[in-house]
Amino acid sequence: MRPQIVLFGDSITEQSFRLGGWGASLADNYTRKADILNRGYGGYNTRWALFLLHHLFPLDAPTPPDAVTVFFGANDAALLGRTSERQHVPLEEYKENLRKMIQHFKKCSPSVLVLLITPPPIDEAGRFEYARSQYGDKAMQLPERTNEVAGEYAKQCVELAKELGLPSINLWSKMQETEGWQKKFLRDGLHLTPEGNAIVHQEVVKVLNETSLSATNMPSDAPHHSKIDGQNPEKAFQLQCPAI
Repeated sequence: MRPQIVLFGDSITEQSFRLGGWGASLADNYTRKADILNRGYGGYNTRWALFLLHHLFPLDAPTPPDAVTVFFGANDAALLGRTSERQHVPLEEYKENLRKMIQHFKKCSPSVLVLLITPPPIDEAGRFEYARSQYGDKAMQLPERTNEVAGEYAKQCVELAKELGLPSINLWSKMQETEGWQKKFLRDGLHLTPEGNAIVHQEVVKVLNETSLSATNMPSDAPHHSKIDGQNPEKAFQLQCPAI
């Protein structure tokens, strides 16, 4: 069976298979080698995502995933008393929800690689601009997310990864290393531009390349067409696909 890498997260994951998305780029890397499965749910926080665990990742699954990226926090960090407060999850609960996810994945398969990704930074001015372009005078008057609060959630995510000995990507910090990150990486103050998607893809590949799931070192699941003898095609398949 081909290895499975599952992308589990909110809208930033759900949209990752769009043109220029980090998930689509990852799927291209693993063509003919592994299956990249998108399990992104726009608007979801970690509290709601917990309800999906047994539905998406049953403990008795015959082929559990080999790796899972866990990319939540952008909605958990929505502020109380603002327009998106329905999505808010307290900071400590957010960390514990991530812990519960990891525990579930490890029950599915003790050897699964779990990669935690922090929420991205927030361009507050960009959020205002987007809201005004969509809703005009009815747009929010106060920010529903701030970069400072998103950073607190990112810190908890990274701390949990260190505590459990798991890899993590501090996207909140990484993006802010680049001057002009607000418009370069974020199209509406929160969701990613193609350049923002490229950063996520680059960082995920960097982590996977340090494991047995490196696409570069992973064999293809079928012979290249140049290896197939037109007169004796079965020979190439017998060598690479002995079950055929």
